[in-house]
Amino acid sequence: MVWDPQQYLKFSGHRLRPAVDLLMRIPDFAVREIADLGAGAGNVTKLIKERWPNATVTGVEGSAEMVAAGRQAAPDVVWSHEDLGQWRPAKQYDLIYSNAALHWLPNHAALFPSVMDRVAPGGMLAVQMPRNFTAPSHVLIGETALNGPWRAKVEHLVTPPPVEGPGFYHNLLAPMSANIDIWETEHLQVLEGDNPVKEWTKGTWLTRYLDVLQGEEKAAFEAAYGERVAKAYPKNGAGQTLFPFRRLFMVAQRKS
Repeated sequence: MVWDPQQYLKFSGHRLRPAVDLLMRIPDFAVREIADLGAGAGNVTKLIKERWPNATVTGVEGSAEMVAAGRQAAPDVVWSHEDLGQWRPAKQYDLIYSNAALHWLPNHAALFPSVMDRVAPGGMLAVQMPRNFTAPSHVLIGETALNGPWRAKVEHLVTPPPVEGPGFYHNLLAPMSANIDIWETEHLQVLEGDNPVKEWTKGTWLTRYLDVLQGEEKAAFEAAYGERVAKAYPKNGAGQTLFPFRRLFMVAQRKS
């Protein structure tokens, strides 16, 4: 999947809010080594470095386009261009932070204990993932994929929601944790512009589908989805679009 940093950052204020919420829930403790998994364009990684200026912060990111943007946004961060699914560091970290990234990876039953295993004893794992996959914004992508001449090319992308409920992650992490805090928040995002929910998903989930298609077919898919999602999220009397978005958070401290 090819990421477009500019498309993703169109809604940088809204996307930054949960990242900062997660960052602020991490207690102060001695930190020397930090990994930011799925560091993206570096706007959050920069904040991590500002909070712990004496720590070595490594931004791990699978998109070359995002790494290039990240190096500009946070030049004092160590950048590692590698597939998150293949991330197998030789060392442990005092803090592993991941904002809106791990939902792209499969098999969370194995993934989360594996990531927690790379946290040093007494260290912290802090994760935020969107859990909006049953909302119209995402369901209508699948509906569009299954109802058009492009179906054979994209139907393999229509899969069950990639993020489980809070209890699932508690059961995975609690045996390895001294303390664990898991919560959900639904932000009522007030968006401006023409069909902003389409533009939002075009920066993330919709990109998976558009990458598979070309030319007129790609444009037709985007237009068909855009028509559906505009009806699902009509503008209010002030010309704004209200877009509720649910997110799952967790902060777990590794047993000493």
